[in-house]
Parts: sequence; C-alpha cells; structure tokens
Amino acid sequence: MTRIVVGPFNRVEGDLEVSLDLDAGRIRSAQVNSPLFRGFEQVLIGRSPLDALAIVPRICGICSVSQSAAAAAALADAMGIVPTVNGKISRNLKCATENLADHLTHFYLFFMPDFARAAYAGRPWHEAVAQRFTAVSGTAAAEVLPARAGFLRMMGFLAGRWPHTLAIQPGGSTRAITAGERIRLLALLREFRGFVEKRLFGDALAAVGQLASKDQLLAWADGRAGDFPAFLKAAADLGLDRVGQAYDRFLSYGAYDLFPAGTWQAGEGAELAPVAIAEDTTRSWLATGQARHPTQGETIVDANKPDAYTWCKAPRYAGQAYEVGALARQVVAGHPLALDLVRRDGASVMARVVARMLELALVLPAMESWVQALQPGEPFCAHGDMPDDATGTGLVEAARGSLGHWLSIRRGRIDRYQIIAPTTWNFSPRDSESQPGPLEQALVGLPAGAGAPPTVQHVVRSFDPCMVCTVH
Repeated sequence: MTRIVVGPFNRVEGDLEVSLDLDAGRIRSAQVNSPLFRGFEQVLIGRSPLDALAIVPRICGICSVSQSAAAAAALADAMGIVPTVNGKISRNLKCATENLADHLTHFYLFFMPDFARAAYAGRPWHEAVAQRFTAVSGTAAAEVLPARAGFLRMMGFLAGRWPHTLAIQPGGSTRAITAGERIRLLALLREFRGFVEKRLFGDALAAVGQLASKDQLLAWADGRAGDFPAFLKAAADLGLDRVGQAYDRFLSYGAYDLFPAGTWQAGEGAELAPVAIAEDTTRSWLATGQARHPTQGETIVDANKPDAYTWCKAPRYAGQAYEVGALARQVVAGHPLALDLVRRDGASVMARVVARMLELALVLPAMESWVQALQPGEPFCAHGDMPDDATGTGLVEAARGSLGHWLSIRRGRIDRYQIIAPTTWNFSPRDSESQPGPLEQALVGLPAGAGAPPTVQHVVRSFDPCMVCTVH
C-alpha cells in the first residue's frame, strides 16, 4: 500500500490537502486535512455580543452573508425578538442572492474547468467543453462574470455592500427598500433569469424545476444547447452519476421558508432535532474530550497531538456522519428529481451538481415573489434589549449546506461561541469510533495515482469546499 497527497487544491476557498492510501491503484482510505487554523471562536470570547455581527462575516469573503445571518439569528434568539416581516423577507433575499451567485461561481469557475483537462482529449464532448470552460481563456468566464456581477448588484440595494455587510441585524435589516428600489430589484432578477435560462439551461426555469426523474433529466438534456446540458452529457459519459457516494444520510436546517428543516436516511425523512448535534475532536489538533453539543463546545489548540491530522472538528448527528448541501436540502424537501437520483445511484457527483442547478431554477422565481411582497414604508427592523445572561442558536443554510452558530452570554459579554460550517460537516475527519467524514467515505474505491483520471478532483469539488469556514 502506498500513500499520496493530493493538494493543495486550487479553485477552492482556502487550503485543502487530501492524503490517500492506495492499494492496486484504488483508494483504500482517505484523510482530509484543513491545514490553516484561524481561531474566530476564540476571538469572539469576552466581546460585546453585537460585535459578532462585525467579526463573523470576515470568516469568509464568499459566504459572509450566511455567517451574518446565522449570527443575527443567534442574537435574536438570545434577545427574544422576532424580525419584522420586511426584515425576514430582506434577509431571505440577501441569503438567496449570495447562495445562487455561489452556485453559479462553483459551476462555471470551480467545477467545470476539470472537464477541459487533457486527460479527456478524444471524448466526443471534450473539444467543445474545453473551448467553453478552460480556466481563464474559456468563453464561459467572459459571460458568467458580468452576469454574476449584475446579479450581485442586488446586494447594494438590500445590504448596502457585499461582502461583510452590517445591514443584517437580529431584528431584521437596517436597509429599508423603497418602492423605486423594489422595481430595480425586479429588473435585476429578470436580467439574471435571462442569462440562466438562455446560457445555463437553454430552457425556462419552470421546465427545469419540474423535472422529476433521472430519465426525464437526461431526455431533457439530449440535444439541448446550454452549459448545464453539456455537463450532463460529459458526466454521463464519465459515469459521474455512479461515483462519489458517501453515506446517503442528509441534514438540512431549512432555507428561506421555502425548503423545510429535517434529516433523511434509508429512504425516510425525519424532523430535525438540533440537540442531537455534537462535535468530536478525536482526530483534530484540538484538545480531546467527550463529544459535545456546540452549546458546551470548546476550541482548545493541541498542535502536537498524536494521530491528529486536521484542524477540522467532526460534527455528528445522533453519532453519525451526515452530508449537507444543496442535495441534502432537496432530498429533505422531497424534490422528486433529487430523490430519484439518490435512490438510483446514491449521492453522486452528478446528483450534487444537479441539486445546485435545481436550486437556481426553484429559488429565482421565489425571489421575484419575495420582492413583490416587500412593503415599502413598513418597518424593516425590530428592536430589543441585549440581556446580561442568555444563550442563542442561529441555524441557516449557506450555499454549501447547514451553518450553525451557538452563543452564550454571561455578564453582558460573549462567554462561548461555537460555529459548525457546512464544510465542517462534509470534510470532517474520523471520530472516536473511527467513522470517516462524508468526503473521506466518498473517495474510497476510486482510482488515483499516476495515470488515473481526475475522478478524485470531481468528487472533492462536487462538495464545493470552503476551507476558511471549516477552520474558522
């Protein structure tokens, strides 16, 4: 048996290395390393609770709104206040804008360039895909970057700036929308819809959102112009609908009042019980103790710990590793296409990418209705007092999956602050029972090493890792 290290990966947010133990050219086991410790949880201790709204967005520059929303929700829980109707709609719009922009960025700039690799030369689709998606020089980047930038102008109206806005508050939003701005928001959504329907799908959003099975999906893509159909053709040819399966256990905190919270495994859904979440540090460069719920969690460095191989903790739900992300959201929500893909082939590379594209088709029309529901002139933010002693929990869905903030306030200061990011779930190390995290499990059995196709890269990128959030 031989060991190789894949990484550091490019086209991911932050630093990532994956150690692979190979037997006869196949992966026997994997260890995922998040090598850059940052310590945001310690930075927050002792500060005024509202300081979290300025600090946690700096965890990440591409999902900062999700961090802000989770912090605001935790503070609102501690304060016992409920955001105004306008404030809640505005927060959903901000989170959805960031998440959909992230889905688009991942597909075009992080994921698809791997299909332009010379290893696939000779495949019937390779020449067209390479011309379209080769990093920097491909034709897609010149189209998607202006479309993404135009869509993110939504944040200027909704949040004042992006990233690292301070508009998101426990009671809603400090940025009230006027009637004129509501019209401009609708115009930006229509413009972005035009790009998605013409260039990404080659069809109307409603047609994509109504696809109900793998057979329908592939039949829809056959002969259709569009970047998503091009992906489906390449993925089917490479068998990416049958690789990348982990445990097929899924978790979602629920998103935008559109997708419900819950869990799913063995073909059955269940209600979410946040009390069942715990973090294990057995294989992390952190002090080891009994696995703890985040309300009692600690982040104590132990850099010389034997048998540790990452700064990432191992979140577990009821003692088991769960996958989070767009696929988890759609499976928990019961979307027939996501369920059919998982029941047929498991949580594959194809299924994860399809789920992100499905969310573009489903959420964009919902955003248009949310903008219409805004009531200019009505309050956008509720106000309340910060207690001297309290606890609070903020659970949201970022683009990559379930994000949770757990806050304790003592004598008017932050006493404890714990964060579990989506990539912490998906790229977690082994726990005290030697149970691998979802990515570590998904890599087992794949070809790797000299002369192997870039299957490992496809699987890793299908989870869309954000390592800076992982090692907050």
